[in-house]
Amino acid sequence: MPDSPDLSQRLLAQLRFPCGDVPEPGDIKNVAPGIYWLRMPLPFQLNHINLWLVEEKDGWTIVDTGINTQETRDLWEKIFARKLNGKPVTRVIATHLHPDHVGLAGWLCQKWNAPLWMTLGEYMSAQAARNDFVESDEIRAAHLARNGVPADRIANFHRHKGGYAKGVAPLPTAFQRLIHAHPITIGGHRWDVIVGRGHAPEHASLWCPELNVMIAGDQVLPKISTNVGVWPNEPLADALTWFLDGFSRFRRLPADALVLPSHGFPFIGLHTRLDQLVAHHDARLNDMTTAIARKGAEGATGWDMVPVLFPRHLDNNQIVFAFGETLAHLHCLETRARVKRVVVDGVHSFVALVDPANDPPSDDPSPEVMDVGAV
Repeated sequence: MPDSPDLSQRLLAQLRFPCGDVPEPGDIKNVAPGIYWLRMPLPFQLNHINLWLVEEKDGWTIVDTGINTQETRDLWEKIFARKLNGKPVTRVIATHLHPDHVGLAGWLCQKWNAPLWMTLGEYMSAQAARNDFVESDEIRAAHLARNGVPADRIANFHRHKGGYAKGVAPLPTAFQRLIHAHPITIGGHRWDVIVGRGHAPEHASLWCPELNVMIAGDQVLPKISTNVGVWPNEPLADALTWFLDGFSRFRRLPADALVLPSHGFPFIGLHTRLDQLVAHHDARLNDMTTAIARKGAEGATGWDMVPVLFPRHLDNNQIVFAFGETLAHLHCLETRARVKRVVVDGVHSFVALVDPANDPPSDDPSPEVMDVGAV
């Protein structure tokens, strides 16, 4: 359930936002030594993505690219003409495979003859998704039916098919691999690669100890909760557990690090934000346990639980992500032994194993908003 505006404002007040206003379209803004912030539009409810330029001695590194639209290409051309001081782009880094992050990687790499850097899991997943190797209509339909989606609603999920290739230009056929805990040099400084899972297969955040700056991608966002979903190609994934377990890697960073997120504003308050996100998901898990317990021995399917997690109206695009996120929460409850899975006539339901009266009360401290730009 969405938080009240007052609660949302109190949560944001616990963070600091030191970088001021958003840069204008086609402009860049210095936010740390050698690091520049730019913002590109997105054709979703989540209407923007933050991208980053890091100045090198003889060029520039781009971190994330924006989606493959003519508008985004035109804004990049404006930046190239006015903001690079005559130096070329020498490297493109994509934190993960989603179109708003890797959509123009192929175009940028070809234009500048620059290499693409990604983790192996993200690069291979992006190639598979773009070339339609990930799932078929039959696999998708079986996954949906297995989790209780009515037959007359399955077609809504098929409409989403093909969207990835529209948002992602053809990718380079070669890349350079980012590996967790293996540092790379950007802008003359050491940056450590921090891999997180759940939102994407091997999402890479970048941490620079010398500058006390983290380029977070979608792993830690200041105002919205990152979409964490279960998809037909990995139907039993425990994505939310993986996502939350990954927070331990970020808690090792200083509390006063400057976090550069892909959506929202750069902020200080990393540990506070991690605490808020854990509490948010714990509250949602408690809500789901209570709702499942009310169903008794009958249990509840993933489709039954969507309105518990997302009580507002959802359009055809949002329902795809909402359903995936609902399954992620159910699988996390299963891992925590709070529900058990029951299969009857091929349909999976979940039955409560714990008394929800023993759960702490739901007091969600974080705005419930999906990252609907993720595909």
